Amino acid sequence: MLMKSIAAGLAGTALLATVAFAQSPTVTTDKAAPAATATTTTTTASGQWRTSKMDGLKVYNDANENIGSINDLLMEKNGDIKIAVIGVGGFLGLGEHLVAVPYEKLKFVNEAVAYTGTGAKPAATTTTGAATGTEKTTTTTTATTASSTSKWYPDHAVFNASKDELKNMPEFKYSE
Repeated sequence: MLMKSIAAGLAGTALLATVAFAQSPTVTTDKAAPAATATTTTTTASGQWRTSKMDGLKVYNDANENIGSINDLLMEKNGDIKIAVIGVGGFLGLGEHLVAVPYEKLKFVNEAVAYTGTGAKPAATTTTGAATGTEKTTTTTTATTASSTSKWYPDHAVFNASKDELKNMPEFKYSE
């Protein structure tokens, strides 16, 4: 019975294939304009920033103190960004205070934040060994390989306020 089913399936497939091969392509007699040349046009956005990369961007004040991070950008219907929602305080999103600041009051910077402490700023610190007081600490320095002009987002934003001033601002809430 299985062999008969397989044979019937193959015969049906062969029949459908011959019908498809028997069709001849249609010939058009009207002379349409030749198709456009096969050039590919690409749009570049040099100097533009991706808004998806702005989420979580750190915000510093004029004294290079980290005062929060951008949680959201709010825009008008015409596409103009008007408000930046900044998260202040909290830990891993818990206890965070959201404030809305005018977007034009933010200054975006492509270079990394200048280190204001004494001595060289370590890029990464690794501690090895048990907690016996004989830990070995190594410091490694990493260089930035991407230039600031090739990134699709700024390094950070600057807003002229302290963390306490931002926490004292009215809390921003999304309306429902």
